[in-house]
Amino acid sequence: MLRSIAGAMSDIAASRALAEAMAHRGAQRMDQADAALTLAHSLAPADRRIAFLLAQLRYERGLPAAELFARAEALDPANRDARRNRAMALAAEGDPAGAQALLIDAIAAAPDWLDGLRVLASMRWVAGEVADFDRDWAGAARAHPAQQGLWLGWFGALAQIRDWDRASAVLDEAQQHLGETPALLSARAFVAGESGALDRCGALLDRLAGGADPFVHIARMRLALRQGDATRARNQALAMLPGPAGRQAWSYLSTAWRMLGDPLGDWLEGDPAFVRAHDVGLSAQDLAELAGVLRGLHTAQQAYAEQSVRAGTQTDRSVLLRHEPIFGRVRAALMAAVEAHVAGLPPHDPRHPLLSVPRDDLRVAGSWSVRLGPGGFNVTHSHPMGWLSSAFYVALPDGATMGAAPAGHFHWGAPPAELGVDLPPRGMIAPSVGQLVLFPSYVWHGTVPIDAGERLNLAFDVVPAPDGRAQSPR
Repeated sequence: MLRSIAGAMSDIAASRALAEAMAHRGAQRMDQADAALTLAHSLAPADRRIAFLLAQLRYERGLPAAELFARAEALDPANRDARRNRAMALAAEGDPAGAQALLIDAIAAAPDWLDGLRVLASMRWVAGEVADFDRDWAGAARAHPAQQGLWLGWFGALAQIRDWDRASAVLDEAQQHLGETPALLSARAFVAGESGALDRCGALLDRLAGGADPFVHIARMRLALRQGDATRARNQALAMLPGPAGRQAWSYLSTAWRMLGDPLGDWLEGDPAFVRAHDVGLSAQDLAELAGVLRGLHTAQQAYAEQSVRAGTQTDRSVLLRHEPIFGRVRAALMAAVEAHVAGLPPHDPRHPLLSVPRDDLRVAGSWSVRLGPGGFNVTHSHPMGWLSSAFYVALPDGATMGAAPAGHFHWGAPPAELGVDLPPRGMIAPSVGQLVLFPSYVWHGTVPIDAGERLNLAFDVVPAPDGRAQSPR
């Protein structure tokens, strides 16, 4: 009886500690969340959820977590997330071979594990295995040819590196086994558009008329812009806005409005308060310490295939949530600058993607570091899942090394070059150590290549809570 009562009391205490940990984690108070989860785990060591969350929190903080994930997996062998994250933790802790072996064994037992295949291919790519980084996708798809997800995953891995010939060959092989499915047809339309076969792209998209797939919507917008039909691109973007992937439409809508000379283009991204640079007030000693820690995190041979970085690397996980004390000081300084930026925004506008949402309870949605080397730059892109995005300059080459202006500059407003739309950037900002540039996440942005040296920055997205959604502007 006494043991039963003691066990029940321990379970209650563990539940309370878990609830406290989750509240701290939601508010991104990582130290307090760790302490509460550690207590919960000590009170309920066999609780598989607590074991997994503790491992995940330690991993997010940049602390050793592989063994914790192994324990969580032992408690819950069906938890594939624990296996995947254990592999990523092993790689982060200096054992990439062990990480890959773990995933290979798991995929051998479950060849349809798409997430495991994705992570394994990504590990091979950043390790420099560019020639056959996709070999596990190939083996799984050919061993299980009736599973469309495997073919599409393989196709996606090749599409990310813009290898259109190999991507098309995968679609050909898939069609031999599956026939012509809507998903394969969509993928072919995407390849046609991105590789310049615009007439073929249009014909394929016509065969997909009526589809609400965001992938198809984006292909239609990109084709319309490539063909110079801004009205069609605008209409496609407006139709996409109310849907679950509507945030992706704003960047294209901005381009269409500028092409049409519509004043809504300036309404969307032309206000000077939207894109500004701020001095965050960190000392030279803080910046030097931050640069040293960030350099130690850039261990990949090359950037992840899906990222915008060229001739450089980008870190994984959210660096501003890490355990090193410098990140706490830096985060406080950066968020103070964010609050000042937000205070200077125009009044609430229920139609506007930036101005329509609540501006309190701001939080970091993701943070990373980019380290560019000679010839390095970021291709033009946007952050559809963010609200505000940023670039904080930690270390830069001297002017002569970086190159003549505008080498290394941040630019915004010009659409991606591959769309062939002749619109200049709305503006450029020269990088300066200790300076934070903030801008709406939907704005097209990129950087001008540097000639030589190291361009090291820290970037993050900010979202308000609750996360509102803008109404249609028309």
